[in-house]
Amino acid sequence: MQNRLFDVLVIGSGAAGLSLALRLPASTQIAIVAKRELAEGSTLYAQGGISAVMDENDSLESHVQDTLVSGAGLCNEDAVRLVVESGPRNVHWLMEQGVSFTEQPATGSSGYHLTREGGHSHRRVIHAADATGKAVETSLEQKARNSPNISLLENHIAIDLITRNKHHPGSSPRCQGAYLLDLLQDKVRAISARCVVMATGGSSKAYLYTSNPDVATGDGIAMAWRAGCRVANMEFIQFHPTCLYHPKAKSFLISEAVRGEGGQLKLANGRRFMDSYDERGELAPRDIVARAIDHEMKRRGLDNVFLDISHQPADFIRSHFPTIYARCMELGIDMTRDPVPVVPAAHYTCGGILTDMDACTDLPGLYAVGETAYTGLHGANRMASNSLLECLVFGERAAAHINRNLEATPMPSPLPEWDESRVTDSDEEVVVAHNWDELRRFMWDYVGIVRSNKRLERASRRIRLLNHEIREYYSNFRVSNDLLELRNLADVAELIIRSAMRRRESRGLHYNMDFPNRDPQQKHPTILIPDTYTPRSGAS
Repeated sequence: MQNRLFDVLVIGSGAAGLSLALRLPASTQIAIVAKRELAEGSTLYAQGGISAVMDENDSLESHVQDTLVSGAGLCNEDAVRLVVESGPRNVHWLMEQGVSFTEQPATGSSGYHLTREGGHSHRRVIHAADATGKAVETSLEQKARNSPNISLLENHIAIDLITRNKHHPGSSPRCQGAYLLDLLQDKVRAISARCVVMATGGSSKAYLYTSNPDVATGDGIAMAWRAGCRVANMEFIQFHPTCLYHPKAKSFLISEAVRGEGGQLKLANGRRFMDSYDERGELAPRDIVARAIDHEMKRRGLDNVFLDISHQPADFIRSHFPTIYARCMELGIDMTRDPVPVVPAAHYTCGGILTDMDACTDLPGLYAVGETAYTGLHGANRMASNSLLECLVFGERAAAHINRNLEATPMPSPLPEWDESRVTDSDEEVVVAHNWDELRRFMWDYVGIVRSNKRLERASRRIRLLNHEIREYYSNFRVSNDLLELRNLADVAELIIRSAMRRRESRGLHYNMDFPNRDPQQKHPTILIPDTYTPRSGAS
């Protein structure tokens, strides 16, 4: 595998990376990198579904307008229209790949059960019970494993991108591959590729409480930033309003579809509170619901609030939410009879690597798709179930662009081997664990659902010290999975803090107590430019 040349190297194995790889011609030699097993990632745990106009009573324009409203004035309308118009075609492509969606013709003309979630004015979320991500991921995984042109590099974590200008001074910037750490053999490999795709997901593990799996450590955003790519809108971190609150329920999400089917948010005394915050009640966009819960918890000193759908028939609950029902029952919570304890948790990174409508980044040869990218679709707040749709649409767009340009894409220059001549084995691994805990805690306390100038200044001071310590550690010791993830999380945390300090207003997911109102003069994305940035010229 060392220095083997691929046409396309895909870093990440969720819906975005797999759908892109499966849409390339069979003659394309592809490598897919997964930090753990191929299926492990945020897609696998996505419950709700995929928003797409599948009912004759719905319309593309309605989906567009709902997305623009949720995005609080920061969406790129061209991106929104592109994604919405491509939605039905991409859902049908999934069906062709073997994904089985829940059927129930009574809810719409599509022949499938369509649910409604926060921010949507119609039922337009097609789903596979309450485990849509699992249905998508396992179907695409099976296709990838059976594709002879796809090599699977499981249990590999990317360290950094390899760029031509860094190793050949004077040459123009271009991505030519990546260094990967083989976690099973503890060996670093240099992998060459004519094109590299970042599909590494989000960065919610930067926070103490998150709905995301352990692999969501912002790797792609951090690597692209270090390689010279701009990032945008990193201040907009979506906190899902309803994560299961239980000491044995790590990162388990209670789908927004529970509220879409009538679930009510209540205090311990049974009183509802969402109507006091928004006329849409429980179906308000996630930023509003999460802030409302956070406010109630803080002002009352609560550990959690409750989500109650017990007024619905028991058979309805069990059939619509079998995964959630089973998990709650394992923990002694019968959601057909009792309310479910919930808290907000970091859930989705609305910002990311800046791309165009073909998923091209600032660095020629590098693409970004899915949650790791900033396309302009989500603006200041992602509307529920638009995320898997974005993965599919931009996976399709990137695959088409790669295919059109691959023949003219130059072969990579010879790659330098990974140099470990000046490092040793670490003698104090506890430093990594301590810094990881400190980072996630101050991000939660100071850069969470509600922010202030003072909190952000505190976070800024801490992240500068932490990053200095991590860079020194990285320079002196051999790399490990934990060190690489910590390094990436620290870089991404700094981007989030810097972006939040630049937005001196409250909009969408970013709420600053010192600037509680929306400022019409700040109706533009927050773009950060690295020192290594070189404006892109010409085609890929």
